[in-house]
Amino acid sequence: MQTPKGLTRRSLLLTGAGALAAPFIARPAFAATTLRYGHNNEVASVAGAQADWFAEALGQTSGGDIAVQVFPNSQLGKLQELAEAVSLGTIAFSHNTAGALGSLYQPFAALDTPYLYRDVDHLMKVTDVDGPVMQELNEGLIAAANVRVIYAHYFGRRNLTCNKAVMSPEDLAGVKIRAVPFPIYTTAVEGMGAVAVPVDWSEVPTALATGVVQGQENPVNVVLNVKLYEVQSHLMLTGHMSNAEVVVMNEDTWQGMSGTEQDAVREAALQTREKATKAILDNEESETQKLRDLGMTVIGEADGLDLEAFRASVSKLVEERFGGEYGDLYAKIAAVA
Repeated sequence: MQTPKGLTRRSLLLTGAGALAAPFIARPAFAATTLRYGHNNEVASVAGAQADWFAEALGQTSGGDIAVQVFPNSQLGKLQELAEAVSLGTIAFSHNTAGALGSLYQPFAALDTPYLYRDVDHLMKVTDVDGPVMQELNEGLIAAANVRVIYAHYFGRRNLTCNKAVMSPEDLAGVKIRAVPFPIYTTAVEGMGAVAVPVDWSEVPTALATGVVQGQENPVNVVLNVKLYEVQSHLMLTGHMSNAEVVVMNEDTWQGMSGTEQDAVREAALQTREKATKAILDNEESETQKLRDLGMTVIGEADGLDLEAFRASVSKLVEERFGGEYGDLYAKIAAVA
C-alpha cells in the first residue's frame, strides 16, 4: 500500500487531526512535529496506557521536538482500519496483534500461533526488533505495507472466559466464542472446540451482553479492566496464546526523520517496551485474584482443566492450516535461545 500521489507525509499525518478531541497529548510548548497514534484499547488497560507512556517518553527523548496525540477506544477506526491507516500514513503510530498485522504482511500472523513460545522470555527475545526473527519480518512488512515495527511489549497469556465451566474441548462443542477477526485467532478458537465468531474488539461487550457470543479469550488484564466479569461467570486458565502487542509506525514518517529523531523514537520505544512488559508481568497473578474476588469462578489445572487436551486439539488444527506455510518460520522461532 503506497501513499496516495499528491499528498505529502505531513499533510496525511495531520489530516483531520482536530476532528476528534484526544484524551492525551504529549505536546511540548514548542513541538516542531505533532504525530497521531490511534488504537482500540481502553486507557485504563496496560495496552492503552502504554501508548500514553510512549507519547510522553518521545516528548522527552526528542527534547520537545516531537509531540504525539493519542486517540484510544477505536476513535480512529477498528483493528483492520488502524492497520491500514498506518500503512497509508493517515496516522503515524498504532498497535495491534501480530495476527492483525498479518493482514498487511501474512507471515507476521505466525507470531500469534497458539502454544508457540517456551515462556515469556522466549516471546520477548523473538519479538525484539533487533533480533533475527523480528528483523526479517520487519523487512517484509516495510516492503509489503510501508509499515515498520518500532517495539513490541508483553501483552499477557490469553485465557478463555465463558458463562459455564469448561474443562476440555468437548465442553465447547456448539458454543459460540468471540475470536479476533483474523485467521490465526479463529483457528485457535476452533481448535479449542468452539464455534469461532469473528467480532471486532469494540463490539465485544455488546456481543457478550446480548448473547451473540457466549464467551471470549483475552489476558486477565483486559478481562478486569473492561469489566467482562459483569457478563462472564467463568475464567479458564488455558494460557493458549502468549501475545506481544506490536507497535508500528508509518515508514515514510520514519524515513522523513533525522537520525537524531530516529534515535529519540528508539529510546522512547525501549523505555515503553520495558515498562509495559513489567506492568503486565507484575499484575497477572494479582489481577486473576481480583477477578476471583469480583465473583468469577477461576478454573486451572488443579481444578480439572485438561490443558493437554486443549494443547493437542489446537496444535493439530494449527499444523493442518499453517504448518506448511509457516513451518520454516516456526523453526527459526524455536531456535531463538
